[in-house]
Amino acid sequence: MAILFLVIALGLLIWMTMRGINIIVAGIIASAVVAVTAGQDVAAVLTGTYMKGFSGFFASWFILFLLGAVFGKVMADTGAADAIASALMRFLGERWVILATVLTCAIMTYGGVSLFVVGFSVFPLALALFRQANLPRRYIPAAIILGSVSFTMTMPGSPEIQNLIPTKYFHTTPWAGGIIGMLVAAGIAVSGCVYLMLAVKRAVARGEHFEDSHSGLKLSDSAVEMAATSEVAAERTLPHWGVAVVPLAMVVISLAVMTNAFHVESTIAAVYALTAGIVIALLLMITHVKRFWGTLADGVQDSVVAICNTCAVVGFGSVVANTQGFKQVVDAVTHMPGPPLLGLGIAVTLIAGVTGSASGGLGIALPILAPIYTKMGIDPGAMHRVSALASGGLDALPHNGYVVTLIRSIAKDTHKRAYGPLAVVSVVITTIGMFVAIALFSIF
Repeated sequence: MAILFLVIALGLLIWMTMRGINIIVAGIIASAVVAVTAGQDVAAVLTGTYMKGFSGFFASWFILFLLGAVFGKVMADTGAADAIASALMRFLGERWVILATVLTCAIMTYGGVSLFVVGFSVFPLALALFRQANLPRRYIPAAIILGSVSFTMTMPGSPEIQNLIPTKYFHTTPWAGGIIGMLVAAGIAVSGCVYLMLAVKRAVARGEHFEDSHSGLKLSDSAVEMAATSEVAAERTLPHWGVAVVPLAMVVISLAVMTNAFHVESTIAAVYALTAGIVIALLLMITHVKRFWGTLADGVQDSVVAICNTCAVVGFGSVVANTQGFKQVVDAVTHMPGPPLLGLGIAVTLIAGVTGSASGGLGIALPILAPIYTKMGIDPGAMHRVSALASGGLDALPHNGYVVTLIRSIAKDTHKRAYGPLAVVSVVITTIGMFVAIALFSIF
């Protein structure tokens, strides 16, 4: 019964999020429901357990959220993000529109640019290519999330926070589990692209095309939208794409050098790497900076919103973690038959699904699970990579903040139309990748 109550609370959280209710409000309400059904004092839970989870995650990761958001804002405001996206889109063209969209997102995300900046930057260009190729636009969110989430945020070397949190608990570097991690990331990328290309091909064969009355934008509206986008792009002078990629390369290379050659603690190294990326971007593209302090202020504001939304679901997860039902689930997965990594992977992905957040799931799961599995003598690199991959599976359920923003705010679409293909690439294929990684680490 305790587990059933948790499922009901999670279902309520998902329902409220999909109804457009603010995630902080939804998290507090769902936490109150968990407290009531667990027989706990609601006020004590909200002011104690909930706020401890909320503030603890904020204190641990705010600086990285801040630097990532500021870096993303600098890349967006200087036109660097648009320059990279435009160059790749032009090079691959409409014939390879899916691949162009995925690669563009992957390059920017792996270079440290915020997911939300990537979504807003790439969507207008992807929309133009989909329109030229007369392909159904409901597949654009899936292509964007495949490139920006499914493999880049959890693959070795990524400066994204989902790859950094495990370093704190397993004392590893961002490159932990490197070879197998890279192989699995490549498998997810290829499988996702192949699936999307075939899915779009089948949709076209069924008669689907770019114009769709259910998308919220009629063809005439799309024409106006694209005309406006083209005019803005024509009026704006973008930096050369070769210059634009330098800050991204700086972040990845400096992070690798500091953690591997100089053995700097990973989160500290990420702070220096992202700071270096921001400085290099400003120096190389200073003529494209229109409002220096405004850009920094916008980045700070974005970071506060992003981390508070994540903290809200971490707080909810902390309340869940303090119930008997959760303890039963953890006990079940840590004692399940099979390789120990299997229990770790399932536990992390379940908790990420409950919170609707990869970073939030890791922030709740690893303080509890890392000591248990470390005592088993499992390779820390394997635990790091499995945990990172696991966080990127069920986290992309419908109530995930990035999923909601991408489908509703950026793509102006609906979950009913766009979530299906998105779920395949971000939930199904990524979860399969986690199981493949567990098998490979268990064998080798």
